[in-house]
Order: sequence, then C-alpha cells, then structure tokens
Amino acid sequence: MKIRTPLFVFALVLLAGMAHAGDERSIKDLAKALTGLGPDVDPAEAQAISYTAHTTARRLKKEYRVVLNPEFTVFLYNVGLRKRGWCGHWAQDIGTELIKLEPKTLVLHWGEAYPNTSSENNALVVTARNQKFEDGILLDGWRRAGRLFWCPVVKDDEYEAEQHYGHSGITMWRENMKWSAWLQTYPSTEEKAKTASATR
Repeated sequence: MKIRTPLFVFALVLLAGMAHAGDERSIKDLAKALTGLGPDVDPAEAQAISYTAHTTARRLKKEYRVVLNPEFTVFLYNVGLRKRGWCGHWAQDIGTELIKLEPKTLVLHWGEAYPNTSSENNALVVTARNQKFEDGILLDGWRRAGRLFWCPVVKDDEYEAEQHYGHSGITMWRENMKWSAWLQTYPSTEEKAKTASATR
C-alpha cells in the first residue's frame, strides 16, 4: 500500500503535466490559426483569445464539477444537481471572458447546431473582420469536458448533415444573430453609450 500511493501520485502528476503541455501546444496552434484568418488580424489579439478560451474552459470544468463526460453533466444540470454545465453555459461563460478582450481585428459569433433537438450544441466562432461565419474557427469548451475543442467551422465532422458513407462535408453550424450581437457588444461600448445619452 505504501508503494502504490507514491506511484499513484506520480501518475496523476504526470497526467496533469501532459494535459498542461497539450494545452500549451493547442494555445499556440489556435493562435496561429486565428492569425491566419486574414492579413489584418493582430497576432497578439489572436494569442489573447486563444489563451483566454483555453484557460477559461479548464477553469469551468472545475467550477461546473464535470463528472464522467459532458452529457452526464448536462443530465446532472437537468435534474438540479448542477447550476451550470449545459453547452450554452460553456459558450456564455467563455464568451463573457472573450468580450472583455474587446477584439478589434477578430469578431466573436455564437454558433448553434441542431437547435431545439437532443443533439443541440452551442459554441463560439471567431472570424476575421468582414468574414463569413462559415469561414471562422469554432471554439467548444463543452464537447471535450473542459479541454477546448477547436477547428474550422466547415471541418467539424461531428456536426455535419446526415451522412451514410463517410463525411458529407455539409456543416450544421448556423449563426445565432441574437447571441452574436451580445458577443459583439463590448463593455467600453456600453459605457460610451451611457455617457453619450447622459450628456444629451
């Protein structure tokens, strides 16, 4: 028993270190992908969005007390044993942190797939300025239970139109304009609006 305990602790530390290393690589790769969305994208802004999305997803895993997998956590939420944990909560809470960055060369969007069904998922999408939603990069903290999943919207083969043989290549992700408007209203913009109306 005395020998097993140190081995168990060592294994946990090793796994935590591997997860941390994986996050560092993913942060770097996502920042590079975001920078590549357009020639005017600020690399520092892309880095800030990548770092914030990754670290917030990890923090939410602890806050939501994720157990087993995302679906089970949603079940716990539905029966009242969790206050948050549904996919939309992940998008809201990661989005809240990204809004604080007030990006100027990148745009935040809200994506939804299969809305109002048992397969519904909500996530964030980041595009360059004046770029179509479908050309953006999807950020999903829910799907991997706190390990940020990201990929180009059109390459998310887990959310494609019905497929019988291989991949259809037709994304089911659509923009929810109401929630996108929320993501694009920055705190300083609201303060400016309040100041302007107060001086009238």
